[in-house]
Amino acid sequence: MRASLCCGLSCCGAQAPDAQAQRPWLTGPAALRHVGPSQTGARTRFPCIGGRTRNHRATREALSFIFKLSGCQPAPEGYSPTLQWQQQQVAQFSTVRQSVNRHRSHWKSQQLDSNVTMPKSEDEEGWKKFCLGERLCAEGAVGPAASESPGIDYVQIGFPPLLSIVSRMNQATVTSVLEYLSNWFGERDFTPELGRWLYALLACLEKPLLPEAHSLIRQLARRCSEVRLLVDSKDDERVPALNLLICLVSRYFDQRDLADEPS
Repeated sequence: MRASLCCGLSCCGAQAPDAQAQRPWLTGPAALRHVGPSQTGARTRFPCIGGRTRNHRATREALSFIFKLSGCQPAPEGYSPTLQWQQQQVAQFSTVRQSVNRHRSHWKSQQLDSNVTMPKSEDEEGWKKFCLGERLCAEGAVGPAASESPGIDYVQIGFPPLLSIVSRMNQATVTSVLEYLSNWFGERDFTPELGRWLYALLACLEKPLLPEAHSLIRQLARRCSEVRLLVDSKDDERVPALNLLICLVSRYFDQRDLADEPS
C-alpha cells in the first residue's frame, strides 16, 4: 500500500485512506503543479529551476541586499498573487492538515517497503539523500524530474513523502528535516524533490509553532522570495510555486509581515 500526503487541492481533494491508496502520491511537485490558476490565469506546473541568466539579473541581485532578513523581498510588479488565490490555498492546505491528523494512526501502522530505511533524526546528510536522492545530493545540480514507474530507484532520486513515512516523524524530526532541507535550499534552486518535501513538512508542522520552527519557516519564505526576485518573467512556471510556499508561511502560520501584497 502506498500513498503520499494528498495535496488536498481542488483537483484532488482530501481522501480517506483507502481512496488515497488507489491514487499516485500527490504532494510537493504534484501539489505545486496543481495549485490552480495563478495571477497570470494559467495553470501551474512545477519544473526544475535552471540557472538561466538575463541582463537584469545582476540588478535584481543588487536589490536583494537592500532588504533586511526581517522580511521577504517584495514581489516584482505583476508577480504577486491575488488575495482570493492566497485565501484559497490557505483553506485547501488546512484541509490537507486535517486529513493528515485524522488518518495519522492508520498510515503509521502501515508497513514500509523493504527498501525504505528512514534516517535517524540527527542524520542531516542521511535525510538530504533520503528526500532528494543521492544523485541530486552528489551532483548538486538540477536535472530533469524522473517520473514514477515500476522499478524506479528511489535511493537515487529520493523517496516521496509517503503518508506511511511522514506519519512516523515526530515533531522533533519534522523540525530537524525542515532545517536540513532549508539549509540545502539556501545555496541551491528549487527542485521537485525539494518542493514536495517542503509542502509535506509544513503540513505536518504543529501549531502553535516552537521558536525553532518559527525561525525556520520564516527563513524558507525569505529564500522563496529571493529566488522569485531572480525569475525573469511573471509567466515563468516557478512563480506560482514560490508564491504558494510564501503564502502558506505568511497566511496559514500567521507570519503576516512576510505576506505578499495582493495584485
